[in-house]
Amino acid sequence: MSSGVTGRVDRADYFAFGGKSRMDQAVNSLLGIVEGISLDGVVNPVELGFLNTWLAEHHQLAGRHPYSELMPVVQEAIADGVLTNEERQDIRWLCERLRSTQYYDEITADLQRLHAVVGGIAADGKITVEELNGLSDWLADHDHLQRCWPYDEVGSLVTTVLADGIVSPDEHKMLQGFFSEFTAVLDDRTITSPKVLAEGKIAGLCAVCPEITFQNATFCFTGASTRYTRTKFSEVIRAAGGTPIDSVRQDLDYLVIGADGNPCWAYACYGRKVEKAVEMRKQGSRLLIVHENDVHDKLSDIGL
Repeated sequence: MSSGVTGRVDRADYFAFGGKSRMDQAVNSLLGIVEGISLDGVVNPVELGFLNTWLAEHHQLAGRHPYSELMPVVQEAIADGVLTNEERQDIRWLCERLRSTQYYDEITADLQRLHAVVGGIAADGKITVEELNGLSDWLADHDHLQRCWPYDEVGSLVTTVLADGIVSPDEHKMLQGFFSEFTAVLDDRTITSPKVLAEGKIAGLCAVCPEITFQNATFCFTGASTRYTRTKFSEVIRAAGGTPIDSVRQDLDYLVIGADGNPCWAYACYGRKVEKAVEMRKQGSRLLIVHENDVHDKLSDIGL
């Protein structure tokens, strides 16, 4: 008996050094489980047990990238004992990103470097033309990051500022406001207010001081909450007169981003739903992307 236990412990120790091959095996297994238990359109408790088994087998890697991104998504999805179609899609979307050789070997590392480069430029509170020229050269050498946040936003901002060869006071304020968010990477805090381009200007991903109306409005939640489970969130939204939905679609009014970020996330943003919502806004949708804390404040105002 003891030798069997020892053998399992030793095997767990080896798992920690499995690197890319171990990660590929884990992610492919998870994809297979999700696909297999979903074939009949119904996921029962026994099938959910397979996902719990997957989590248990990889628990010793929970603090390592990319498991630090993937495992919380799985845990949140099955916390209520139900695996919805949207939750399955979220897991599959992330698995496809994580098992990509380009993502794991190049995209992830270079995005993390970009975060640190930008944070380093802002660290002393002074952003110079020379630094922006150097950043522009870095971006040109890493154009494989195009369409990955925040590469496009950084590139557009740098190009605009360098057009006249000077950094004006207003431009410096805008640059510092954008770049300083990334100093969080240097002390292991979480990027909680990611910036995106909105109508040619840098803006927060989440609306600032949004007007939130619950009655007859639809709400979708993404990310991890500091306060609610998904089930509890749905209950509270219904109590306020709103309608919770589990996907980003044309009739969505508010996409709520959870406040519990993760400093280990390679993309430092929130996945498939945000990606889709940002694209819909660029196409003219009026849906608002709001921060969880603003929703809590509004709920408090109405006594919930």
